[in-house]
Amino acid sequence: MILERCPVTGVRKAGDGMHVLAFTSRAIGTSIRPGQFLNIRVEEGIDPLLRRPFSAYRVAADAVEIIFNVVGRGTSALRDKRPGDVLDVLGPLGVPFGYDAPGFETAVLIGGGLGVAPLPILTGALRGAGKSVLTFLGGRTAGFVAGEYLENLHVATDDGSKGFHGTVVDLARNTLSATPPRRPKIFACGPTAMLRAVAGFALAAGIPCEVSLEGPMGCGIGICQGCPVELAGTGKRYALMCKDGPVFDSRTIKL
Repeated sequence: MILERCPVTGVRKAGDGMHVLAFTSRAIGTSIRPGQFLNIRVEEGIDPLLRRPFSAYRVAADAVEIIFNVVGRGTSALRDKRPGDVLDVLGPLGVPFGYDAPGFETAVLIGGGLGVAPLPILTGALRGAGKSVLTFLGGRTAGFVAGEYLENLHVATDDGSKGFHGTVVDLARNTLSATPPRRPKIFACGPTAMLRAVAGFALAAGIPCEVSLEGPMGCGIGICQGCPVELAGTGKRYALMCKDGPVFDSRTIKL
């Protein structure tokens, strides 16, 4: 885990209300793994007080990118950063995806909206591990689909403005049923309702599935206890999203 003040190199628009911010950190860029996140203090002082968690979007040597929607003061402040501004960054944090685990040949990536965030860096790692990659990405409209740096991309939109007219889970289910991939494993990130649908589909189809949860994580290291995740089974009742996740086997949690 690294705490570093990192210079911003730029901010660009990636869609309707979506932006990509790039900063420089060789220590973070060379150590972060797909699915891990960064906890960022977006401004000096106490307003806003808490750090904001962001999945690593793309990494190239010492260049690190995050993607975000503008929803409040914190993300508005990030949108307005300029080259040379400095971010207080804590990371890498959390449990990464099991992209290098044995037992699967085809990685099925499913993202909803800003759930695309960990998928580009995951795609690169899967390619390096010799896995085939099949990607499904959904959004409310075409403007909410950020499909750069992804492989074998299939798009779904709620309004039909791009790709399949319907949910990304329906698109994935239809595609995989029509052309079953070799020894698949699902990696998913997005809203809870989408992840619940993905987990149900994966369980019914007998496909291993990992999900990356989205949510507020104040400290990012398990101290504040502010991000509980209810576990399935009869043992331990709760885990922490920041410390035990954000990536979980979908069979082990209650969505």
